Amino acid sequence: MSKHDGHASQPILSIENLSLKFGGIDALSNVSFSVQPGSITALIGPNGAGKTSMFNCISGFYKPFAGDIRFQGNSIRQTPPPLRAKLGLARSFQNIALFRGMTVLDNIKLGRHSHIENNLFHGLLYRGRARREEQALSAEIDREIISLLDIAHIRDEPVANLPYGLRKRVELARALAMRPKILLLDEPVAGMNREETEEIARFILKVREEWGVTVLMVEHDMGMVMDISDHVVVLSFGKLIAAGRPQEIQSNPDVISAYLGADAAGQLKRADAGEVVQ
Repeated sequence: MSKHDGHASQPILSIENLSLKFGGIDALSNVSFSVQPGSITALIGPNGAGKTSMFNCISGFYKPFAGDIRFQGNSIRQTPPPLRAKLGLARSFQNIALFRGMTVLDNIKLGRHSHIENNLFHGLLYRGRARREEQALSAEIDREIISLLDIAHIRDEPVANLPYGLRKRVELARALAMRPKILLLDEPVAGMNREETEEIARFILKVREEWGVTVLMVEHDMGMVMDISDHVVVLSFGKLIAAGRPQEIQSNPDVISAYLGADAAGQLKRADAGEVVQ
């Protein structure tokens, strides 16, 4: 797969000396890195490295002990989660967070709630402006998102009826409905087989190329990380131990010892050859 160089003068997202504590334990310690517009950046590390804590800080669910988070040059450290979403930060979750009793289309629509303009009165009466917005939103989702992710055949299916791989695709669709400038993907291929993993990787690349969306993802699948990422950031025990292009990370001795372990060389060779490595 081709790589996007992702270079720009100003990062779309900057993490500046971020620290997070839980009861005196350092979950994150003075971590700094940046994400360039239009890039795919992977955040990797062993379990307990601080990856999800970092995502929760960026999303606004955790408040850092120190440091700053800057989005498009402006600090968002004090910005509440709903406003971060409205600014263009959209997130998927490691554990699928869909409404199982609702249809695929209705789940995707929920991603747009922060942008809907109608007021409560219009919503209750379901007429006038609210109804026009609802119809326009359904048409837009069909045209731009359902088509993009090849899920027209399950559009009206309850999510509960879908296999795991399709549910993950619906969650990606709901995140796209938020009109993101940066898409935060928390283990997008966790629990998937090789075919499903390759499908999601293709869709992530498609979203970046066709929508121009920047992607920051937490992922354990080293084959996928090395295949589609422009930049890789490595955490271990809450500290940044390496950052660079995939080729640089593959040969970094600190990464090999702290993250990949004794079988690192074999894993990296298989990842470089395009195999799925988990």
